[in-house]
Amino acid sequence: MIALRKLVLAAAIAAGSGLSIPQQVNAFELTGAWATSADQCSKVFARKGRANQVNFTNFSGVYGGGFIAEANRLRGKFESCLVKSRKESDQIINLVVACASGIMVSNVQFFLKVVDDNTITREFPGMEGMDVTYHRCQI
Repeated sequence: MIALRKLVLAAAIAAGSGLSIPQQVNAFELTGAWATSADQCSKVFARKGRANQVNFTNFSGVYGGGFIAEANRLRGKFESCLVKSRKESDQIINLVVACASGIMVSNVQFFLKVVDDNTITREFPGMEGMDVTYHRCQI
């Protein structure tokens, strides 16, 4: 009987110890302001309004432009996109977004290659040499 209790206790401890081990999450944190030139971040983005929200400056396109990534949305200077799906494999993030400009709605697919925590490259499959590098801005 005592042996059975010890066995049950050992099994309970073993089962509970697996819960305390943190699971590693490999999802890349895309949230933030991204500019094509790290040196131009302050000319592309600024905090505005009561909420101190990050927005584009008036002439952000002159300095290379960029985008703002939020939990389920990507914002450009003139459009807003809702993330419909996200898939990650190795260092590639595949996003399908529904974008709305002032005139129309369209679905766009993004292939982003993670270079490091603060650098990504948008790739255009089938178009060799056609890619755009973005740097995370600390605003």
